[in-house]
Amino acid sequence: MLFRILFIVLLATSLFSTSCNGKKKIGKPIKHGHNAPKNGHVKKRTQAIIDIQSFGAKGDGLSDDTEAFIKAWKKTCKTENGVLLIPRHKIYYIGPIKFHGPCKKGLRMMINGELRASKDISDYKEDKRHWLLFQNMENFIVEGIGSIDGNGQVWWKSSCKVDKTIPCNTQTLTVPTAMSFYNCTNLKVRNLEFKNPQKMHLTITKSELVEVSRLKITAPADSPNTDGIHVSGTKDIDIHHSYIETGDDCISIVNGSTNVRARYIHCGPGHGISIGSLGKNKEEDVVSNIYVHDATLRGTTNGLRIKSWQGGRGYAKDILFQNIQMVNVTNPIIIDQFYCDQDKPCKEQVF
Repeated sequence: MLFRILFIVLLATSLFSTSCNGKKKIGKPIKHGHNAPKNGHVKKRTQAIIDIQSFGAKGDGLSDDTEAFIKAWKKTCKTENGVLLIPRHKIYYIGPIKFHGPCKKGLRMMINGELRASKDISDYKEDKRHWLLFQNMENFIVEGIGSIDGNGQVWWKSSCKVDKTIPCNTQTLTVPTAMSFYNCTNLKVRNLEFKNPQKMHLTITKSELVEVSRLKITAPADSPNTDGIHVSGTKDIDIHHSYIETGDDCISIVNGSTNVRARYIHCGPGHGISIGSLGKNKEEDVVSNIYVHDATLRGTTNGLRIKSWQGGRGYAKDILFQNIQMVNVTNPIIIDQFYCDQDKPCKEQVF
């Protein structure tokens, strides 16, 4: 086992401050590249509003509006300072969509209505891992007063964690994430509600300079694999002022992530805030410079957790947990270097 985790735990009533490698300064300011005024001047820009209704979307919660979204995105992507507007008081029933970039600069998606996922599993046959996928975007904002409903109930009932007659090691159903961002730079996701995802609510992968803020994320405590915010291979991300109750990790941080800050988070129910799992299948995984502070965990299975598989290698270093309040948390702090997420015991492995 070559996972290196140096951990110091300071316990005072229900407040926890935990750090790895205390000699190095942890939690350096996260950079935010776009929309930052320079030299005291804010440059005004004219926005081009592109209404999804203009492309044939009905928003009645029954009609399939997928094609309208695809057409509207193509128009928005080609429009400098374009704003794709999804009006309030409407429910847009849509299948999986890839929102491809690169696009013109200054794009924004304003979700004021509700996006509701198709319940037809066959709609996901071309891409079984994603419902709403944004990729190769730069200087992009997704925000609004609306919601993203993954209609996850149709997927959960087929999970081995729900249907105990299905052996988990033979399950073949691939389940999509509700909203995913891949290879994005200068990204903001804010002020939205996520609920009932098929699998994870929100994933940020191989991205840089990201701010995720003021989200409300909810799923039942027994919903399987419904992580709130999942960070993978991402640099300089700030997650703050968000409310998360779900059936898995509220926030999970995995391989290749560095300079991750999470603050003013409410978590619970759920599995807490996790780093890992790392090193599955003897892989080399690394995570560094993680700063989690001013968070409340209430009624969670776990509190703060670092988990790695036996036989893996790599490191989790420069980690600080500070000012964390825990109420009715079953396992407040876990450092697990023999993580095994299956019914049968995992095979003993060494590197």
